[in-house]
Order: sequence, then structure tokens, then C-alpha cells
Amino acid sequence: MLWIKALHVIFMVSWFAALLYLPRLFVYHVAAGSSDEKARFCLMEKRLFAIGSIAMLGTWVFGVWLLMMVPGYMQAGWMHAKLLLVVVLTGYHHWLIVFMRRFRSETNRTSARFFRLINEVPALFLVAIVILVIVKPF
Repeated sequence: MLWIKALHVIFMVSWFAALLYLPRLFVYHVAAGSSDEKARFCLMEKRLFAIGSIAMLGTWVFGVWLLMMVPGYMQAGWMHAKLLLVVVLTGYHHWLIVFMRRFRSETNRTSARFFRLINEVPALFLVAIVILVIVKPF
């Protein structure tokens, strides 16, 4: 079970790294001047999103595996809250595709300030999820 838990945490850390960095790339992309620079950001975003998607999948696979090994966790309120946050975070992950497509088609009208704000969302989720899992407040 410890190996499964370790893999779950490794994939989770990798997923959060991608979620924290992708909106930051969008901030820089907004400021990009030349078409070569914009194309480079599109490529970086695409690769980071792919890595983040693999990490997200690994997080889900090993998380579900852990739940299957310890089904009693599904009786805990903190686990329900954690799973809700993970589902919303998965939606956030997929929402970032919208911005990648806008940048790729050169139709982005979203400001760098907006991307700076949404860049904080994964950090807030990370704090909440870690507190739920470690403290188990309910």
C-alpha cells in the first residue's frame, strides 16, 4: 500500500507543478511579441499540458486504487470534500485547454492579469486538499 500511496503523491505533485506553471506561461504568452515567440509558447504549453494530463491520470489511477484498498475512507467526510475538490480541479485542468486553443488560433483576448489570478487557484486547492488529508477535520 505504501508504494501505491507514494506513486499517488508523486503524480499529484507533478500534476500540481503543471497546473501552477501553465497559467504562468499564458501570462508570458500574452506579452509575446513576435510570431516565433508566440509559436514557442504554444509548443511549451502543449507539452506541459500533455505532461500534466499524464500526471492527472496517474493521480486518479493511484488515488482510486488506494480507495479500493481502503474502502472505509469513503465513509469519511474529509474524503468526500477532497474528492469534490479533485473533481473541480480536473475541470479546471480541462478548462485550460480553452485558452491554449485561443492562443493557438491567435484569438486570445484574455489579459495577463486574469491569468495571474487563475494561477492562484491550484495553490488554494493544494492547501485545502493537504489540510483535509492530513488534519481530517471531519
